Amino acid sequence: MADLMKGKVAAITGAASGIGLECARTLLAEGAKVVLIDRAQDKLEQLCGELGDNALPLVVDLLKPAEVSGMLARILDLAGKLDVFHANAGAYIGGPVAEGDPDAWDRMLNLNINAAFRSVHAVLPYMIEQKSGDILFTSSIAGVVPVVWEPIYTASKFAVQAFVHSTRRQVAPHGVRVGAVLPGPVVTALLDDWPKAKMEEALANGSLMQPKEVADAVLFMLTRPRNVTIRDLVILPNSVDL
Repeated sequence: MADLMKGKVAAITGAASGIGLECARTLLAEGAKVVLIDRAQDKLEQLCGELGDNALPLVVDLLKPAEVSGMLARILDLAGKLDVFHANAGAYIGGPVAEGDPDAWDRMLNLNINAAFRSVHAVLPYMIEQKSGDILFTSSIAGVVPVVWEPIYTASKFAVQAFVHSTRRQVAPHGVRVGAVLPGPVVTALLDDWPKAKMEEALANGSLMQPKEVADAVLFMLTRPRNVTIRDLVILPNSVDL
């Protein structure tokens, strides 16, 4: 531990598993206080009990707009301030458009786009007022390379990238940085919908990354000098040809 995040407060959505949980662990190990945001109350409280006093659980259903819009006050009540907001929560749907379920698309798009943008809207005025802060998105390589087997998911991440690039330019004069980490395939629950044969092939040929590798990239982004913004950080397994 190098205390790279000592004195900082971070809030992470989708923090009860996968990339969000690994980012929480990594920032805690570097001295940060972390508000873990998720709707899975029992799991969240168990994890925070294991992670220690600087891990603070906040139960929010990101698909309920009023809960998202009221999140900042609850974060401040728990942690006293906010330096980093990581919009990490997301869902995944792949497969042919002609065979898809538009109702399932709606839920994914609401989580990946609407809830993420609303959560940033909730915290951004606070960061602008304090003239400092980091907004970070978990995006995807699918946000810059249209992936043929996941067109709806790809569309959601293209939207995220557009939001990151435009919002960053709006708030940079206020000392607020906005960036995105764009991983290739990562071993998380988001890949549960992958065809079994595709998953077995990916595991066998080393084309999947672990959440810890993404968390280390996030730490790098957050610990650059304040005059530097890592706008997009793409992380790929060597065997992925994109």
